[in-house]
Amino acid sequence: MVRKGAIIDKSDQLCALVMCAEPHSCSAVHHHGEQDTIVYAAKGHGSIVFDGGKQRKDLSPGDFAIIPAHTEHQEMNQSDQDVEWVITRAGRKPITVNLEGWSNPSS
Repeated sequence: MVRKGAIIDKSDQLCALVMCAEPHSCSAVHHHGEQDTIVYAAKGHGSIVFDGGKQRKDLSPGDFAIIPAHTEHQEMNQSDQDVEWVITRAGRKPITVNLEGWSNPSS
């Protein structure tokens, strides 16, 4: 997965980036600290997994999702196509805190 900065250090309140995921890829489990995140699915069919891996939000082109601050999650592309999401966060620069796994894994 690649995250490319689109609007960084241009506003005290917001930043934006584009996340591109190749087929059959996933991010590390992570959170974005104090930043709330809005995701807009621009291309492909991907998923956000959260709640220790117990819940999943599937996104298709045109869908939105919100990820509250400090929420552990993982982005997944289990399809054969590229996924592209436009991401907006509360904050001047994006924060990503990669974890070694879920704090509270599913049983």
